[in-house]
Amino acid sequence: MNNSIVIVDDHVLIAKALRGIMANFVDFEVLYECENGKELQDKFASPNNIPSIVLLDISMPIMNGFETALWLKDNHPNVLVMALSMQDDDDSVIKMIKNGAKGYLLKNTHPADLEKALKSLVANGYYYPEWAASKVFASIGTPLKVEDSVITLTDREKEFLKYSVTEMSYKEIAEKMFCSPRTVESYRDNLFEKLELKSRVGLAVYAIKNGFDTL
Repeated sequence: MNNSIVIVDDHVLIAKALRGIMANFVDFEVLYECENGKELQDKFASPNNIPSIVLLDISMPIMNGFETALWLKDNHPNVLVMALSMQDDDDSVIKMIKNGAKGYLLKNTHPADLEKALKSLVANGYYYPEWAASKVFASIGTPLKVEDSVITLTDREKEFLKYSVTEMSYKEIAEKMFCSPRTVESYRDNLFEKLELKSRVGLAVYAIKNGFDTL
């Protein structure tokens, strides 16, 4: 049985091109395309229009990808969301993950890699960029709890993790934590070492999956 996909992208040519590419994918079938999240909401009013996967752009009019991902998370949590965007900045990736996206790809991805990513999404429940630490994403199905592991985090490191999920700069985080930017950088570096991570995205995903994202 094929996995059904809906493409949400306001660039019609891109959406049509994606549909043409995925027509050659084994085990996948595109149901329809939408130009924004509002149109997707309207389509979802019919149970027959609810797919297994939503391939979601971020920058769209009326209802963007962030809003759409959050709506899907709250109303259709069983639908797997794969963000497909030109935006590769940490803030966009973190926000999409926090809003429920289970995958993230850039639009310059090779078709073969897109198919591989979709297969991983279905098989594992997630697919994220290689630059996000593998240890974090390996724990997505069963979140790693600090108290159940050999990892010991200080209260200040836990506090920093909460801020890592926000759109604040490290300087702004330092102001919130009443310390110097250099001290915040030391918290970050210590967490990189303890958790075997390499990016703020990795820290944010770890925080979200382990309950450290609530301020």
